[in-house]
Amino acid sequence: MTPRAWDVVIIGAGAAGLMCAATAGQRGRRVLLIDHAEHLGERIRISGGGRCNFTNRRVQPENFLSQNPHFVRSALAQYGAQDFITLVERYGIAYHEKTLGQLFCDHSAQAIIDLLHAECALGDVQFCHPCTVTDIARTGAGFTVQTPNERHQTASLVIATGGLAIPKLGASPFGYRIAEQFGLPIVPPQPALVPLAMPPEWLAEYPIAGNSLTITAQGEATAPRFQEQLLFTHRGLSGPAILQASSYWQAQSWHQEKRSPLVINLLPDIADVFAQPVSSKQTLAQRLSEFWPKRLAEAFCATHRWEKPLNQFSHKEKAAINEQLHHWLIQPAGTLGFAKAEVTLGGVDTRALSSKTLAARSVPGLYFIGEVVDVTGWLGGYNFQWAWSSGFVAGSHV
Repeated sequence: MTPRAWDVVIIGAGAAGLMCAATAGQRGRRVLLIDHAEHLGERIRISGGGRCNFTNRRVQPENFLSQNPHFVRSALAQYGAQDFITLVERYGIAYHEKTLGQLFCDHSAQAIIDLLHAECALGDVQFCHPCTVTDIARTGAGFTVQTPNERHQTASLVIATGGLAIPKLGASPFGYRIAEQFGLPIVPPQPALVPLAMPPEWLAEYPIAGNSLTITAQGEATAPRFQEQLLFTHRGLSGPAILQASSYWQAQSWHQEKRSPLVINLLPDIADVFAQPVSSKQTLAQRLSEFWPKRLAEAFCATHRWEKPLNQFSHKEKAAINEQLHHWLIQPAGTLGFAKAEVTLGGVDTRALSSKTLAARSVPGLYFIGEVVDVTGWLGGYNFQWAWSSGFVAGSHV
């Protein structure tokens, strides 16, 4: 079988792969984009409640986790949030800003998928899907990529196959296996931006599933604070604040054997719950019900035995209660796994890649982009921005 010749073969037609293909194709490169899925861009389609939180106005390197924390700087500098916003505006896609700089399509995430396909068409990118890759080998001229029906020869090979999050959409360890095949190290993948599971005894103490409130959460005492919603569930804790903190809680495994507790401030805007004048009969549960759902306040106070009238607490007790409310330590039993995770923490070790090109340092012509790499963004459009930035950078150099 005579192989078909390409300048670039990209495996994985998600956000990063499509961006890379469009960028390389518009440079005049002959590009083939391979994916095992029948429908491309499903992660884009379901994101943001179907409206795609496609980037964030406030993207900074500090919004990403990696064992090599400075790695993202070059890619973000080469292609930042405003570059993608300009592309969205060029296509006339209406969008709006929600909280914390998050940008969403006004109508449908399909608009972003259509944009990427249009950009690929401008570069005459060729697609092969649904199609599985059965073998990849290094040759003197680059790489051969074997599929069931064809063999492809390429000078540059880009792996954009994503991580392990949301397996029902086809997530797999394929990209990690390719990295290992060529001797690149892997930071062990873990679920990130993921709900947390609590022990059974904790769930019995707090039978308050469905209740939510605004808190600040930290994955550990030295991690960033996220002030957003906490949701109590039948299995543990969720909501944007918990999803954000979960990535940092998971990342503790990089440095220590046992994870330290999450730190939650249950009253981030109230310095002293006892500060306001109270009636002689008002209980702490009644006071907390001014800020929390009533059922949550009653269950929390019952669990902690804070059930007497406010004016009967001593100064020492008041200080201890304020400390507990502002510094509640939570030790999860684990996470709800990749099926419920937004993204993957870990991946191809960035110390094996060039931050300027996304190429493997030890394997000329081999590139890794997007979620398969050990770069994990915050919730709120940051992971899509990493896809656009890394895809553009690799597409500019293949």
